[in-house]
Formats: sequence, C-alpha cells, structure tokens
Amino acid sequence: MSNNAPLLIGIYGPTASGKTALAEKMAAEIDAQLINADAFQAYRYMDIGTAKPENKEQYELLDILDPDESFGVGDWVLRACALLERLYDQGRSAIIVGGTGLYLRALFEEYAEMGPPPSPALRADLEKRLHEEGLQALVEELQQKDPERAARTDLLNPSRVRRALELVRMGVERIDLHLPSYIKVKIGLDLDKTFLEAQIEQRVYKMLQNGWVDEVDRLIRMGYSSTCPAFRAIGYGEVFQLASESIDRDEAAERIIVSTRQYAKRQNTWLRSEPRLNRIVGFGYDSAVFARAMDCIS
Repeated sequence: MSNNAPLLIGIYGPTASGKTALAEKMAAEIDAQLINADAFQAYRYMDIGTAKPENKEQYELLDILDPDESFGVGDWVLRACALLERLYDQGRSAIIVGGTGLYLRALFEEYAEMGPPPSPALRADLEKRLHEEGLQALVEELQQKDPERAARTDLLNPSRVRRALELVRMGVERIDLHLPSYIKVKIGLDLDKTFLEAQIEQRVYKMLQNGWVDEVDRLIRMGYSSTCPAFRAIGYGEVFQLASESIDRDEAAERIIVSTRQYAKRQNTWLRSEPRLNRIVGFGYDSAVFARAMDCIS
C-alpha cells in the first residue's frame, strides 16, 4: 500500500483481547486518528465499568453522550462519516476500535439502511405470513409500500425481504451515508479461549478494586437510574445491586464474569462472519501481534 494513501483501519476482537493497546500503538506509528466504536464508551461518567482507555484525549466519539440519552448504530455511523470526511480531506488515516461489531460492520460495509430490532410481534407476524403465504406475498407488500427499497433488496432472499419489510413498517428511513475513498483494512484479534477467560476474570476484579461501585454511586447522586440506556452495559446492573447492598461483592463479580464471557463468545461468533477480516491468532497484544498487524497495512 502507498504510504501516502489514507487508511481506514478497523481493530476487531472480543472484550479484554488487547484491541485498545494495539490500536494506540498503531496510531502512534502511522499518525492516525483514533475513533471509538464502543457503544457504551460513548457515554460520559462511565469510565471504569466500560473499560474506557486511559488516554481519552487521543480519541474521537468518546464521552459524547449523557447516560440517559439513546444512541444507535445509525447515529454513530453518521457521526463517524462526518469525522472521516474531515480527516480524509487532511490526508490523515484513522483507526476505529471498539467492541460493538455492528458499528464497525455498518461503517465498513457502508450500510445505508439501519434500524433497531423489530418488536417480537412484528417479527412473528412476518414469519407467520412467510410460512403460510410464501415469499411472494411479502415481496408484493414490499413492492407496493416502498418500491425503491424493494429495488435495492434481494427479492429471492426471505431474510432480506423480511428485514426490508420490518424497516418499512417501523418507518426507518434510508441513511445518507458518504464514506470517503479510504483504503480499508480490518484486523481481528483471535485469542485462545482459556487465556481470554482468565483475562476477563482479572479485569472484572480490577474494575471493582479500582472504584466501579463508587462510579455507580456517583451516577446515582447525579440523578441517573438503572433504567437509563447507558446502563445496559454489562455489569452495571450488578454493580447497582452491589451499591444498594442487595447482593455481595463475590456474587456481583461472578455474575459479571459470566455475562462478560458470554458476551465475548457472541463477539467471536460475530467475527467469524466478518468479511475480509485479517485474523491474528495469539494471546493478547504483544510485539508479535503488533508486527503482524503492521504487515496487514504495509
């Protein structure tokens, strides 16, 4: 690759895999802007429980929301695209890092139609119609209600047709997505399962030792409750209970460790379907992983 060509690098991997350390080292090496792609690190006042990077001033799209604000993939993609347009005009590369795989995929694959999951009732209704009336019935409804969306949809793919109809019925508009002509590179960290599980356990205990309960106490005093969108982040529900003394520290830690391991498993499943991903197998960030990552962009 030309050293003068701006790069758009995505750093993928499960939680606690060393993504942040790798991204920061690469950014320093090639003078790239770091961009956060973690849904919960976008929220202010939630540093410990979201494992926010220590060098926050190096990042964009970090600490941009209050905990009671809703924020979805479409919101993030629009902000990221606007930022990337400015960086591209300056000839600067960018490294996007975070555990929210949908954010990264939507940006790199330039998804123009994104929306929240449908209600169970809507999904069940369309599944029932598909089973009882067949694909053509759903195709005809889609063509009647939104011909333009129908023209962009693979009408032979039942899942694509159903999803398009879900978006139509939910009133989701097409996003005007403009991604500059970066050279795009995806790098994924693929860690040994036993090693990753140990890393997760160590990190959960470290978060609790470093003041996670105090962080939640402060959020409560600021007027935020456990029903805020930000507190869907793994572990915060348990720490709310720990702060209110409804569970003890050991029980909270064990629940968080189990939930985090389950999340890492889902992240790894997602990564197996990620197109054009350069996988690096190892035991977390180290000099060998960095060298292999740099080879991916050379």
